Amino acid sequence: MHRKRLRRWEGRNDIRYVTFSCYQQLPLLKHPKIMELFVATMVRARAKHRFELYAWVVMPEHVHVLLRPRKESTWGTVAMGWKASVARRVLSRWRKLGAPVLQRLQADNGEFHFWQPGGGFDRNVRNLAEFTKDVRYIHRNPVERGLVEAAEEWRWTSVRWWMGLRAGEVECDPPPGDLRAWNDWKGYV
Repeated sequence: MHRKRLRRWEGRNDIRYVTFSCYQQLPLLKHPKIMELFVATMVRARAKHRFELYAWVVMPEHVHVLLRPRKESTWGTVAMGWKASVARRVLSRWRKLGAPVLQRLQADNGEFHFWQPGGGFDRNVRNLAEFTKDVRYIHRNPVERGLVEAAEEWRWTSVRWWMGLRAGEVECDPPPGDLRAWNDWKGYV
Protein backbone atom coordinates (compact mmCIF):
# COMPACT_ATOMS: atom_id res chain seq x y z
CA MET A 1 0.00 0.00 0.00
CA HIS A 2 1.31 3.46 -0.89
CA ARG A 3 1.54 5.91 1.96
CA LYS A 4 2.47 9.55 1.67
CA ARG A 5 5.88 10.10 3.21
CA LEU A 6 6.58 13.73 2.38
CA ARG A 7 6.23 16.25 5.15
CA ARG A 8 3.49 18.81 4.75
CA TRP A 9 4.81 22.36 4.35
CA GLU A 10 1.85 24.42 5.40
CA GLY A 11 2.17 28.04 6.34
CA ARG A 12 -0.50 29.76 8.34
CA ASN A 13 -3.22 31.35 6.24
CA ASP A 14 -2.07 29.67 3.00
CA ILE A 15 -4.57 28.70 0.32
CA ARG A 16 -4.42 24.91 -0.05
CA TYR A 17 -5.21 22.74 -3.06
CA VAL A 18 -6.10 19.34 -1.63
CA THR A 19 -6.92 15.94 -3.11
CA PHE A 20 -7.77 12.92 -1.01
CA SER A 21 -8.84 9.51 -2.21
CA CYS A 22 -10.93 6.58 -1.11
CA TYR A 23 -9.17 3.46 0.09
CA GLN A 24 -7.34 1.73 -2.78
CA GLN A 25 -8.98 4.17 -5.22
CA LEU A 26 -12.30 2.34 -4.86
CA PRO A 27 -15.41 4.36 -5.89
CA LEU A 28 -16.75 4.48 -2.33
CA LEU A 29 -18.33 7.91 -2.84
CA LYS A 30 -20.28 6.97 -5.97
CA HIS A 31 -23.71 6.69 -4.33
CA PRO A 32 -25.60 10.02 -4.34
CA LYS A 33 -26.48 9.70 -0.63
CA ILE A 34 -22.81 9.25 0.28
CA MET A 35 -21.86 12.26 -1.85
CA GLU A 36 -24.60 14.28 -0.14
CA LEU A 37 -23.31 13.13 3.26
CA PHE A 38 -19.82 14.25 2.28
CA VAL A 39 -21.08 17.68 1.22
CA ALA A 40 -23.15 18.10 4.39
CA THR A 41 -20.12 17.12 6.48
CA MET A 42 -17.99 19.62 4.54
CA VAL A 43 -20.51 22.36 5.36
CA ARG A 44 -20.43 21.43 9.08
CA ALA A 45 -16.61 21.28 9.08
CA ARG A 46 -16.51 24.71 7.47
CA ALA A 47 -18.82 26.14 10.14
CA LYS A 48 -16.79 24.55 12.92
CA HIS A 49 -13.30 25.41 11.63
CA ARG A 50 -14.35 28.58 9.76
CA PHE A 51 -12.12 27.90 6.77
CA GLU A 52 -12.55 29.76 3.51
CA LEU A 53 -13.88 27.48 0.77
CA TYR A 54 -13.17 28.50 -2.82
CA ALA A 55 -13.90 25.43 -4.97
CA TRP A 56 -14.64 21.74 -4.52
CA VAL A 57 -15.79 18.59 -6.30
CA VAL A 58 -16.71 15.14 -5.03
CA MET A 59 -15.87 12.38 -7.50
CA PRO A 60 -16.71 8.66 -7.11
CA GLU A 61 -13.26 7.79 -5.67
CA HIS A 62 -11.68 11.10 -4.67
CA VAL A 63 -12.28 14.71 -3.67
CA HIS A 64 -10.63 18.00 -4.69
CA VAL A 65 -10.91 21.09 -2.48
CA LEU A 66 -9.44 24.58 -2.69
CA LEU A 67 -9.57 26.23 0.73
CA ARG A 68 -7.78 28.38 3.25
CA PRO A 69 -7.79 27.31 6.92
CA ARG A 70 -7.97 30.01 9.58
CA LYS A 71 -4.71 31.33 10.99
CA GLU A 72 -5.13 29.26 14.14
CA SER A 73 -5.83 26.03 12.23
CA THR A 74 -4.19 23.81 9.62
CA TRP A 75 -5.49 21.62 6.82
CA GLY A 76 -4.49 18.55 8.83
CA THR A 77 -6.71 19.59 11.74
CA VAL A 78 -9.64 20.34 9.46
CA ALA A 79 -9.24 17.11 7.47
CA MET A 80 -8.99 14.81 10.45
CA GLY A 81 -12.48 15.50 11.77
CA TRP A 82 -14.11 15.96 8.38
CA LYS A 83 -12.86 12.74 6.84
CA ALA A 84 -13.29 10.72 10.05
CA SER A 85 -16.94 11.77 10.36
CA VAL A 86 -17.76 10.60 6.83
CA ALA A 87 -15.85 7.35 7.27
CA ARG A 88 -17.51 6.50 10.61
CA ARG A 89 -21.02 7.07 9.30
CA VAL A 90 -20.59 5.21 6.02
CA LEU A 91 -18.70 2.26 7.51
CA SER A 92 -21.25 1.97 10.31
CA ARG A 93 -24.08 1.83 7.79
CA TRP A 94 -22.29 -0.75 5.66
CA ARG A 95 -21.65 -2.92 8.75
CA LYS A 96 -25.37 -2.84 9.60
CA LEU A 97 -26.21 -3.83 6.03
CA GLY A 98 -23.45 -6.45 5.81
CA ALA A 99 -22.24 -4.75 2.64
CA PRO A 100 -19.89 -6.96 0.58
CA VAL A 101 -17.55 -4.01 -0.04
CA LEU A 102 -16.37 -4.26 3.57
CA GLN A 103 -14.21 -7.25 2.62
CA ARG A 104 -12.19 -4.97 0.33
CA LEU A 105 -11.83 -2.26 2.98
CA GLN A 106 -10.23 -4.36 5.70
CA ALA A 107 -6.50 -3.79 6.11
CA ASP A 108 -4.00 -6.40 7.26
CA ASN A 109 -4.34 -5.14 10.84
CA GLY A 110 -8.10 -5.82 10.80
CA GLU A 111 -9.14 -2.16 10.66
CA PHE A 112 -11.55 -0.93 8.03
CA HIS A 113 -10.53 2.01 5.88
CA PHE A 114 -12.68 4.41 3.93
CA TRP A 115 -9.93 6.88 3.00
CA GLN A 116 -6.54 6.07 1.58
CA PRO A 117 -4.00 6.42 4.43
CA GLY A 118 -1.31 9.03 4.19
CA GLY A 119 -3.03 12.38 3.87
CA GLY A 120 -3.55 12.61 0.12
CA PHE A 121 -2.05 15.31 -2.06
CA ASP A 122 -1.91 18.92 -1.00
CA ARG A 123 0.10 22.00 -1.78
CA ASN A 124 0.15 25.72 -1.23
CA VAL A 125 -1.37 27.88 -3.97
CA ARG A 126 1.13 30.65 -4.58
CA ASN A 127 -0.46 33.00 -7.08
CA LEU A 128 -3.40 33.88 -9.33
CA ALA A 129 -2.26 31.58 -12.14
CA GLU A 130 -2.21 28.54 -9.85
CA PHE A 131 -5.53 29.53 -8.25
CA THR A 132 -7.34 29.85 -11.59
CA LYS A 133 -5.76 26.63 -12.92
CA ASP A 134 -6.88 24.75 -9.80
CA VAL A 135 -10.45 26.10 -9.89
CA ARG A 136 -10.75 25.14 -13.55
CA TYR A 137 -9.30 21.68 -12.93
CA ILE A 138 -11.67 21.06 -10.02
CA HIS A 139 -14.72 22.12 -12.00
CA ARG A 140 -13.76 20.31 -15.20
CA ASN A 141 -12.87 17.03 -13.47
CA PRO A 142 -16.31 15.36 -13.96
CA VAL A 143 -16.31 16.39 -17.64
CA GLU A 144 -12.77 15.13 -18.24
CA ARG A 145 -13.72 11.83 -16.63
CA GLY A 146 -16.76 11.49 -18.90
CA LEU A 147 -19.29 11.57 -16.06
CA VAL A 148 -21.16 14.56 -17.57
CA GLU A 149 -20.98 16.61 -20.74
CA ALA A 150 -21.06 20.02 -19.04
CA ALA A 151 -19.50 20.86 -15.68
CA GLU A 152 -22.75 22.30 -14.28
CA GLU A 153 -24.49 18.92 -14.77
CA TRP A 154 -22.46 17.38 -11.93
CA ARG A 155 -24.36 17.93 -8.67
CA TRP A 156 -21.46 17.59 -6.26
CA THR A 157 -19.33 20.59 -7.15
CA SER A 158 -19.05 24.32 -6.64
CA VAL A 159 -19.24 25.12 -10.36
CA ARG A 160 -22.86 26.36 -10.26
CA TRP A 161 -21.99 28.75 -7.44
CA TRP A 162 -19.17 30.14 -9.60
CA MET A 163 -21.60 30.46 -12.53
CA GLY A 164 -23.90 32.64 -10.45
CA LEU A 165 -26.57 29.94 -10.07
CA ARG A 166 -26.35 30.14 -6.30
CA ALA A 167 -29.84 29.14 -5.15
CA GLY A 168 -29.56 25.93 -3.16
CA GLU A 169 -25.80 25.65 -3.68
CA VAL A 170 -23.07 25.43 -1.05
CA GLU A 171 -21.81 28.97 -0.74
CA CYS A 172 -18.16 29.50 -1.54
CA ASP A 173 -15.93 32.38 -0.59
CA PRO A 174 -14.97 34.89 -3.25
CA PRO A 175 -11.32 34.80 -4.25
CA PRO A 176 -9.05 36.62 -1.80
CA GLY A 177 -8.53 40.35 -2.38
CA ASP A 178 -5.33 40.07 -4.38
CA LEU A 179 -6.94 37.46 -6.67
CA ARG A 180 -10.14 39.37 -7.49
CA ALA A 181 -8.70 40.94 -10.65
CA TRP A 182 -10.79 38.80 -12.98
CA ASN A 183 -14.35 40.17 -12.79
CA ASP A 184 -15.44 38.31 -15.93
CA TRP A 185 -13.96 34.89 -15.22
CA LYS A 186 -16.54 32.31 -14.13
CA GLY A 187 -14.25 29.58 -12.83
CA TYR A 188 -15.40 26.79 -15.09
CA VAL A 189 -14.19 27.35 -18.65
